[in-house]
Amino acid sequence: MSAPVPEDTRPPAVAFQNVTKIYGAGTPREYVAIEGITFTIPDLVDRGEISSFLGPSGCGKSTVLRLVAGLEPQHPPTSGTVAVLGREIVGPGADRGMVFQDYTSFDNRTVLDNVVFGLECRGVPRREREAAGREWIARVGLDAVRDARKYPHELSGGMRQRVAIARTLILQPRVILMDEPFGALDPATRLDMQDLLVRLWREVESTVLFVTHSVEEAVYLGDRVYLMATTPGRIAEEIHLPHASAPAREAQSEPWFNEQVGRIHARIEEIEAAAKPLPGHASRSPSVTRA
Repeated sequence: MSAPVPEDTRPPAVAFQNVTKIYGAGTPREYVAIEGITFTIPDLVDRGEISSFLGPSGCGKSTVLRLVAGLEPQHPPTSGTVAVLGREIVGPGADRGMVFQDYTSFDNRTVLDNVVFGLECRGVPRREREAAGREWIARVGLDAVRDARKYPHELSGGMRQRVAIARTLILQPRVILMDEPFGALDPATRLDMQDLLVRLWREVESTVLFVTHSVEEAVYLGDRVYLMATTPGRIAEEIHLPHASAPAREAQSEPWFNEQVGRIHARIEEIEAAAKPLPGHASRSPSVTRA
């Protein structure tokens, strides 16, 4: 058996090197979405970590995520390089999975058929994929018998996002991309989903990139938080955070949590103040919101 590769010599899980994305380059509609973005997220095998991307609308958070996913029209970058596990991204890949804010279930397929869709595309035999599907339906907190037979229109928003998470994690991606997956949920369900994500992340030990507008959500989930600024989109600051040891509802009453939330809100105000336009120009930087 070969010895494990030391973490300090292992390729990063995700690496951006001076990445810029310009839409409509050379046309009157040219728009710089992100500019000169550089960051590195280590590949922590047998542990993984969650990185939160926090910033106002229009700062390029989703562009960053879709560049990692290899999805057009965000991919490829106009300049710079985006790599996952040491390989430059050329398109979507099985090493990455994505959960969107919008409920992306196939309406004509049952919960079970939605969850096993990726395995079906890989040619996994029906009995094997359905056994795995029922296991993952249970792991995300749904009923592996009753809920498996339902269709998406019979599910609440929280249940549909549980299905989306199961459909992604069943494929065992090394990198999980989540684009405001809980943004449309009510506050109580949102906290429940945060706890679910933390539990599953500890089980699968993947690297998670999580986009959010909520400071509280970013602090609770993130081992590190990337604060982004706009016009153009860029990384303004990288903040390392302690692990939350309590469920989301309890963590929000702990002193360290509120201290970090307050500090990040203050830093966001500084970033937005520095980006304010000159008198007579409209602002393009809506405020980051509380959950």
